[in-house]
Amino acid sequence: MVDKRDLDAGFTGTPVEPPEGLAKVAQSAASGLKREVYAVTTGARNHPHTASALLLTVGLAAFGFGYLLGRSSLESSARLWR
Repeated sequence: MVDKRDLDAGFTGTPVEPPEGLAKVAQSAASGLKREVYAVTTGARNHPHTASALLLTVGLAAFGFGYLLGRSSLESSARLWR
């Protein structure tokens, strides 16, 4: 006969044995990531102007950094061909 505990451990149930090793670490990391995402979205919802200004500032800084890297690589490669 089938054990009743095995039938209860379906898609919505809990496993018979608790996770250990890598599965436990992955579950803990996923739980922490979910908490952090929730905290960020809650903060962005409560302060939309600050969130958009921060996102715009980071975007502009990344664009400027990329532009400077592109210019420096263009100048260094031009010297190699002349």
